[in-house]
Formats: sequence, structure tokens, C-alpha cells
Amino acid sequence: MTAARAAGTAADCGPPPGRPGSRLRPVRGYASGKEDYLARLRKIEGQVRGLQKMIEADTWCPDVVTQVASATWALQEVAIGLLNDHLSHCVMAAARSTPDDGDARLGELAATIRQVIRL
Repeated sequence: MTAARAAGTAADCGPPPGRPGSRLRPVRGYASGKEDYLARLRKIEGQVRGLQKMIEADTWCPDVVTQVASATWALQEVAIGLLNDHLSHCVMAAARSTPDDGDARLGELAATIRQVIRL
């Protein structure tokens, strides 16, 4: 656990404020791995550009679908990592704070998981 992660509180992990600039940017659960997430997303972006080129080049459909599956899997891995970081940082901090904060964060997590499962 990094210092940034250990210093997090339940208040740090709330959804973004209604107006930009209305408060300082909170420390997110993924802060310690932010560069890794950005590198992964850049690779996925390259995969998607490759898919566009495959379509432009009239590549055989099964080959394109295989590459779509690969990009989808990579995005799912990013989502799983983000959910794990959120659980380890925000949900745990909220649970340590008050039962109501813990319940609220667990509700948010459950809603997010529901949304991911529907994809």
C-alpha cells in the first residue's frame, strides 16, 4: 500500500463534485498505478486503431473478430483492476469510517459491478 493510498479517507473517494473546481481533486484508489493504467489504455488505443486499419484493408472477418475480442479482454482487465483498487482503497476506507459510509460505498460498488456485468 502506498502513502497516497494509506492516506485516503472515505471522503476522498466520493463521486466528483457537481462543479469543476469546487474542491480539490481527491486521491483515487488507482493513483499508485495510474501510469500503468495509462500505458495499458494507450496499448488498447493502438489495438483499436489496428482494428480500423483491418476494416479499411478488408481483412477476413474472423481475424477482425479475434482482434476485437483481444481489445475487449484488455479493457475488461483494466476495469477489473480499477474495481479492485476502488475496493481496496475507497470501500475499505469508508467501511473503517462509519457503517453508513461503508454501506454507501458498497452500494456504489454493487451498482458498478452490475453495470460491468451487463456489458
